[in-house]
Amino acid sequence: MRHFFALGWFWLISCGAAWAQAPQQPARFELALQPATSDVEVLPLPDSSVILLVHEETFSLKADKRYFQKLNADLQPVWQKPLVVEREYELVRTCSEGAQVYALFQSVYRPTHLLAVHLNGRTGIIETSAFDTRISRDIFELKALSGRLFATVLVDQHLTILHLDLLTQQMRFLPSVYEQLPAQFTFLADSVTKRAAFVLTQTNGMKSRLQLKQLSQDGQLLRTEFIQAESERNLITAQLSPGDSATRLVTGTYTLRDPRYSQGLFAADLNAGTTPGGGRNSMRFYDFLSLKHFFDFMNPAREARIRERGARRRAAGTPMRLHYRLFMHDMLPTPEGYVMAAEVYYPRYRYSSYGGPMTTSYRQFDGYRTTHTIVCGFDRQGNLLWDNTFVLKNVETFDVQQTVRLRPLPDGRLALAYLDEEDIRYKIIDRTKPSPNDLLTPLRTNLAAKKEKVSYTLQEDLVTWTGTRFLAHGYQHVRPDKGTGRDVFFVNAIVFE
Repeated sequence: MRHFFALGWFWLISCGAAWAQAPQQPARFELALQPATSDVEVLPLPDSSVILLVHEETFSLKADKRYFQKLNADLQPVWQKPLVVEREYELVRTCSEGAQVYALFQSVYRPTHLLAVHLNGRTGIIETSAFDTRISRDIFELKALSGRLFATVLVDQHLTILHLDLLTQQMRFLPSVYEQLPAQFTFLADSVTKRAAFVLTQTNGMKSRLQLKQLSQDGQLLRTEFIQAESERNLITAQLSPGDSATRLVTGTYTLRDPRYSQGLFAADLNAGTTPGGGRNSMRFYDFLSLKHFFDFMNPAREARIRERGARRRAAGTPMRLHYRLFMHDMLPTPEGYVMAAEVYYPRYRYSSYGGPMTTSYRQFDGYRTTHTIVCGFDRQGNLLWDNTFVLKNVETFDVQQTVRLRPLPDGRLALAYLDEEDIRYKIIDRTKPSPNDLLTPLRTNLAAKKEKVSYTLQEDLVTWTGTRFLAHGYQHVRPDKGTGRDVFFVNAIVFE
């Protein structure tokens, strides 16, 4: 019996070690910069190179120093190109398409004036285009398609698209997208099909549906169609599958009542046609209670109570209403179909009171907390194949934004990761199999195994690169065992095997 226990313990350790194989960090690049006086944008390119857009403040009459820095696959410098931009312009958004990098600047003094910068990531040639939009606008998102820029902007309390053609130096607002606030939509710029797609949420206060609009690279409206449910369910938001237009899958979230909260997921094959009532023949719904791993972020006792309550409600014919907010990622193509990932978050508030005999209480918004990321595999018809969850720690932000990044591994598994200060937190998902949520490894500060300590890590982020690689970047103060510490902006290559 003792030998059996020893063998069982050895098996558990071996399995844990297999799951816990830490990612490798074969390369690191540093710039001697401080976060208070600089900004750096990191843009990975599909040829395994990296472009940095660096801004160093001079605090003098001289213009600030701006330049593009190219790194190769080993994060070694290839070239550096100066970027001359008038002092009144500040960077608002960046994006890339293939080897082409784009940066959009807006004038601080004349917000109607925009400056679009195009860098050829292969040759280092820089071109600039100036535009006057005539009316000041907030810019939320920027994507490139065949050398044209699509910018999501706010105009008179409506969300619309500003189309910038850098080849012809022409700009225009696209009348096909003009949604009154509060509005939700997701935006896909697909370089394979040369199409831009917008999935818009529309509601009359009682029912909500989705409107899908497809545009050409020139901003011309090609197609409009509606996606709606024929039941009491209301569709909240969705993502459209990228790539070959022969497969058109849409996945998203639905609610039973309050449009702020999701009850579950839906999926539909848009090529399967519609019903006489306007619904989709292929539309399928997956309540969160039907997912195997959705409640992994709870302790087992609490999860058991929720599932028990849900089963009682289902037996009585009254569905249990769930209240979750989800931020959806772009869908990832797989050999079977697609992977959909979404981060589950909630707003946090700080409660305070003041006054004497007549005490007044108030609450103050204190940002968002993300609890976990759900990952689901679908086939091309929208059938759910599996689901899993990555439970997160210490993820608190003041904006709803993507934290977790995902890359497929050669054996079909998925690597999920994010940065928690100087630690890489990660999970390896093999379809629906359970695996540890608490794996982490520290960021390396050097490649020579020198003993160093990190005093702080700021503005840390993780982005996907190529293959099974990620790029970690941010600011650090590093203290060696002997000698003077250094303030750096770092870029680390993170490789899963």
